[in-house]
Amino acid sequence: MRALITGGAGFIGSHLAERLLLRGDEVLLMDDLSTGSMENIRHLKKFERMHYFLEPIENRQLLTELVDEADVIFHLAAAVGVRLIVESPVRTIETNVNGTQLVLEAACKKRKLVFTASTSEVYGKNINVPFHEDADLVLGPTTKGRWSYAASKALDEFLALSYWKEKRQPVVVARLFNTVGPRQTGRYGMVMPTLVGQALEGTPLTVYGTGKQSRCFCDVRDTVEAILRLIATDRAVGEVVNIGSDFEVTIEGLADVIRSRTQSSSPVTYIPYDQAYEPGFEDMLRRVPSLEKLEKLANFRPQTTLPEIIDRVAEHLDPKRNRDFVRTRQAATAAD
Repeated sequence: MRALITGGAGFIGSHLAERLLLRGDEVLLMDDLSTGSMENIRHLKKFERMHYFLEPIENRQLLTELVDEADVIFHLAAAVGVRLIVESPVRTIETNVNGTQLVLEAACKKRKLVFTASTSEVYGKNINVPFHEDADLVLGPTTKGRWSYAASKALDEFLALSYWKEKRQPVVVARLFNTVGPRQTGRYGMVMPTLVGQALEGTPLTVYGTGKQSRCFCDVRDTVEAILRLIATDRAVGEVVNIGSDFEVTIEGLADVIRSRTQSSSPVTYIPYDQAYEPGFEDMLRRVPSLEKLEKLANFRPQTTLPEIIDRVAEHLDPKRNRDFVRTRQAATAAD
């Protein structure tokens, strides 16, 4: 298979590219490095079947050429992270909506399958957990910039599904729930690498709000597996599917597990949302996916445990320290 990945130098995109290359596929990777990084894909340069293009998705000519060469398009290019969303709402909306429109337009000419990455954010303030794909989307007012990302990704979904309904352009839409793992950066507000990094450095772990808000964290390997299984089945075409773990943990609970796994003595500090982001910032108390549809279509359910995810992130951030720590823990376990 020859796959085009937009946003391929990003966190999820680089893991997807790696998985495709290791199984023998050819990868065309497009990224403007606005949030992605060459460090994420540097180790992939050894593959002759990997071709990367450091261009924005707005380069219509290049995008059209790459779509034409590809068998399937994984559209992952998007504005990411709560901090970026709050600080750059115009960029968020334009990147998400315009990029998706360009990809669908190019793919539609030859009916190339497009996997469109959406987000659990589209469920907004819905309180009926677990979230099912046909649930109502409950967003806050347009005066709250917080909701611009959710609205833009919901519009991405409408665009993709409309192309399928009206033009029979094959699409698969997936709502990703807090995908985490090595290579993810805390630069734009991602909680897992931020807290793990603070624990390793011995600085206070910053928990926003009360810390009672809960999330479900899915290892990036499980996310990639789910994506590949979905695009491999015709039954997923024209569908919206949740991808994520359904193991729920509060953010303050996450901080406690991180301190334990890293053997950190860092204290936990609480920062009000107004101070962390902007006045009047709103957040969701719980975000838990229903995985029934994913299991039905892909015969798959994420299995990586939270402690294992934390260990993987910690080792990526500080390889030597964590290899030594893992050896010590394994030796203690064997002695017991």
